[in-house]
Amino acid sequence: MLGARGDAEAAEGAEGAEPEDNDPYLLADAAYIQKDTRWRNKQRTLVFSSRGVTSRFRHLCEDVRKMLPHHKTEPKFEKSSKLHEINEVCELKSCNNVIFFESRKQEDLYMWLGRVPSGPTMKFQVLNIHTTSEVRLAGNCLLGSRPLLYFDKHFSDISFLKLMKGLITQAFGTPRNHPKSKPFHDHIMCFYWLDRKIWFRHYQISPDTVGDEDNPEKQSLTEIGPRFVLDPIRVLGGSFSGQTLYANAHYMSPTALRVQAKKLLKSPYVKRLTDKKERKQRIEDNELSDDPLDEVFT
Repeated sequence: MLGARGDAEAAEGAEGAEPEDNDPYLLADAAYIQKDTRWRNKQRTLVFSSRGVTSRFRHLCEDVRKMLPHHKTEPKFEKSSKLHEINEVCELKSCNNVIFFESRKQEDLYMWLGRVPSGPTMKFQVLNIHTTSEVRLAGNCLLGSRPLLYFDKHFSDISFLKLMKGLITQAFGTPRNHPKSKPFHDHIMCFYWLDRKIWFRHYQISPDTVGDEDNPEKQSLTEIGPRFVLDPIRVLGGSFSGQTLYANAHYMSPTALRVQAKKLLKSPYVKRLTDKKERKQRIEDNELSDDPLDEVFT
């Protein structure tokens, strides 16, 4: 009886008590703590190529599109059209960044990276191309996830690399809360400045063990692809036009390199005659003169 009476009194006391306040500081309604799910940084990048690209160049363009969830596509650009007409295409697609792959002679690939409509615009030659399907790498990442962008220390020290870093960040960086992106960071795009060129590598970020998902010190990188090298040519002040802000003095066009290679590798017959003439001249120069003391003791 005493136990039942005690339980009844405890129940009556609980009914009469005020409900416990789980949010005494009103943090649930605080505007500065609420998660922002709106798409504020509205960056859109148009990725397309010119007509006449090879299969490898086309696959590289597709790999770049897969890495950028905020991209938009466009049919191939006619070679007879002027480059400044790309601004109109970007305006129709509501894009403020553009990555345009231009193919020449079906063996040389150039990449235009520009900010529309005010500029600037950068022109690169793409070298050492290895697409994702060509290089069988073990890495993989979630399609549509937001990438991390990594630049080495040279992009903070050299003036024209600072400009390239800002333009690459706007074009390749997926905006936060983009409708087609996923809120995960499981891959990283790396840009390295080496030998006066920009080397691009793409890695997957994966934890070493199951319990290390949130530990940044225990993550491993596995290359995904693609991989390529960008040789900067020039930077224009406007969008596909304007004053030249930077010109690479060490750049040689593919045509000039081919002409130089042909001069070095001439006809084998001409080379053989030249070697024969040089050998004859070398023998004549090393020929010893007659010694006047040879007939003294005869």
